Amino acid sequence: MSNIVWAWGYNGVGQLGNGTNTDSNIPVQVLNTNNIVEVSGGISHSLALDSSGNVWAWGYNYYGQLGNGTNTDSNIPVQVSNINNIIAVSGGGSHSLALDSNGNVWAWGYNYSGQLGNGTNTDSSIPVQVLNINNIVAVTGGGSHSLALDSNGNIWAWGGNYSGELGNGTNTNSNIPVQVSNINNIVAVSGGGVHSLAVDSSGNVWAWGNNSFGQLGNGTNTGSNIPVQVSNINNIIAVSGGGLHSLALDSSGNVWSWGYNYSGQLGNGTNTDSNIPVQVLNINNIIAVSGGYTHSLTLDSNGNVWSWGYNIDGELGNGTNTDSNIPVQVSNINNIIAVSGGWYHSLAISQTLPRRGVLIFY
Repeated sequence: MSNIVWAWGYNGVGQLGNGTNTDSNIPVQVLNTNNIVEVSGGISHSLALDSSGNVWAWGYNYYGQLGNGTNTDSNIPVQVSNINNIIAVSGGGSHSLALDSNGNVWAWGYNYSGQLGNGTNTDSSIPVQVLNINNIVAVTGGGSHSLALDSNGNIWAWGGNYSGELGNGTNTNSNIPVQVSNINNIVAVSGGGVHSLAVDSSGNVWAWGNNSFGQLGNGTNTGSNIPVQVSNINNIIAVSGGGLHSLALDSSGNVWSWGYNYSGQLGNGTNTDSNIPVQVLNINNIIAVSGGYTHSLTLDSNGNVWSWGYNIDGELGNGTNTDSNIPVQVSNINNIIAVSGGWYHSLAISQTLPRRGVLIFY
């Protein structure tokens, strides 16, 4: 079988990877990628991981976030330098993260706030190793911060901490990892624009950082630099932080959302912000969620992708440029196995099964 990468939405700096800089409101095929198993979108760049453990990147590269030793944008994928045996990738705002099979984390791109975690605040166009953490099992990039989950269920965070998104009880940036306070037995983590989310082994969700629009989901609009529990949801298996909103997937395949809703990114048929979780309408059997900056994506068990929220650049992928506060189906793709929301673009991987042989009798 072979996997195809698809992209749609804003393409001003080549983040759709199809050799053009033209926006598209329907999925277009990313060029020159093979056997891709994971994709992740940043503000204006995209990452892909192949089955051999190599990382590919395309789009905006002013800060070196493509990791190929240059600062030149690319509208086709380029290989990230000097890393191998990678098992996971994540696009932050203007930085990139990768996790290798030995549990080490690598970072590259913008480093003004220390989001590369290498003890400096110097940008890097090639991967540098994040200091002082090991046995990492998951990584995620926020707007200007980074998070990692270790095999003991602890979360480490570094970079911008302007709103308390590092979760260590301070609002001081850190260019080396610090441990998130007061939570343990964590099984999933996600970075939003200026907030962070985590799921514990009991299916509870925790959030910290900026809460101006209710994106912490605890019934207030007060920020917190330590984790607070999200209200009124349980049996959660996955979370994703959007720019100023949050998404959660429960074990029954339902999706919950909270926070900023100006463009309908909560998907509940309104454009009213909510500081407690609301259920996304008209979708079920969901197996993955991903938040863009002002839009949301989900993948169902039949391999279909659903999207809602901001659509001026076509990031909903339904052939229109009209916002939607309820889910719409992404056009012209099926057999999807993964999705990711960039800030104003979207990514997906489709699986193409080998053709069955045809017997011809004479």
